[in-house]
Amino acid sequence: VQLQASGGGLVQAGGSLRLSCAASGYTFSAYHMAWFRQAPGKERAFVAAISRRSGVTYYADSVKGRFTISRDSAKNTVYLQMNSLKPEDTAVYYCAADRSSVSVSLIRNVYDYWGQGTQVTVSS
Repeated sequence: VQLQASGGGLVQAGGSLRLSCAASGYTFSAYHMAWFRQAPGKERAFVAAISRRSGVTYYADSVKGRFTISRDSAKNTVYLQMNSLKPEDTAVYYCAADRSSVSVSLIRNVYDYWGQGTQVTVSS
């Protein structure tokens, strides 16, 4: 199982970015997918998740209404559209995959596979 995250960069506050996470080596549709982020000096925190079949989505309160997670099974890719970015969104963003859970989880330790991370920096 391999996850390759991309799309990070430097953006001004109020701007937008779209992160992508390309998956390979497994049946993409069988996995719940999620994004987490880690700011300097902080623990890795949940951002958004999407369930494997129904596509039900969940968001951290801090990003609700600004971020959108989606998945494209034809491309084996999960996306995170980030709008109205704030300086406090600055972090390394990681995608993650979980097959074992019955329901999609917001808990970091549940996820079995992780991408390498992509840096998002929002300037004020």
